[in-house]
Amino acid sequence: MTRFLACLLIVASFAAPVRAERVLVFAAASLAGPLDEVTELWEAETGHEVVISYAGSSALARQIEAGAPADIFLSANPGWMDDLAGKGLIETSSRRNIWTNRLALVSFRPGAGIGIDADMDLEGMLDGRRLAVALTDAVPAGLYAKAALTQLGLWLSVKDQLAEADNVRAALALVATGAVPYGIVYRTDAHAEPRAHLRGLFPKDSHPPIVYPGAATLDAQSEAHAFLGFLMTEAAQAVFDEAGFQRADPE
Repeated sequence: MTRFLACLLIVASFAAPVRAERVLVFAAASLAGPLDEVTELWEAETGHEVVISYAGSSALARQIEAGAPADIFLSANPGWMDDLAGKGLIETSSRRNIWTNRLALVSFRPGAGIGIDADMDLEGMLDGRRLAVALTDAVPAGLYAKAALTQLGLWLSVKDQLAEADNVRAALALVATGAVPYGIVYRTDAHAEPRAHLRGLFPKDSHPPIVYPGAATLDAQSEAHAFLGFLMTEAAQAVFDEAGFQRADPE
C-alpha cells in the first residue's frame, strides 16, 4: 500500500499543471504594435501572460527607479538603460541590443520627398506653426531630434516653435490629427500611422545611433528571461522587420 501511494504521488506531481506566470514589460512607446503582436505569439506558445506598459523611456526608467515592479525594460536608447545599470536595477548579463531605427520627418499633408540637410528651410516650412517632437530633454526620440537639428544647424531657428509631447507616439498623433504640419518621429512610427506622411530621413551621422536595448530587472520573474530570449528569435524579429525596424548587433 505504501508503495502504491508513493507511485500515485509521483504520477500526480508530473500531471500537475505548470502555473502560468505574469510578465510585466516596460516598453518604449515606439514599440507598440509589433511588440503586441509578438506578445500574442509568445502567450499562445507558453500559456504565460505578458502585460505591457508603454511610455517614454525616461518615464519608465524613473518608475523602475522608484520601485515599479517591472520584469523587463525595453528602452529606445542606451542612455536610460545605462542609468538603471549604474544603479544596480537590471541584470546586466541579460542586456541585449535588439533593434535599430531611423529618425524621420513626417507631415500631415502628403508631398514629395524632402532632402534633409543643412540647407533645409524648416522654419519656412513651418510658416509660423509648430513642429511636433517628443520631450527634447528626456525622451529618446526628442533627444535624437535635438541632436540632429543641432548638427544640421537648424536648432536655433525652430527651438521656439516646438510642440513637445510626453512620448514619440503622442508627437506622432499631433501630426496625424493635423494639429501641427510637421513632426520628427521614428521611421517605424510613420509606418504605423497612415495619416502621417513620411517626407524624409535624417542622415544617420546627424545624431547618435538609434538602438533599442532590452534587459531583465533585478527582481524579474523567471519567465521574463524566456520572453526576452523570444524577442531575439527569427519569428519575433520577422514581425519587427515587417514594422520597419532593423535588427541590431546584440552586443
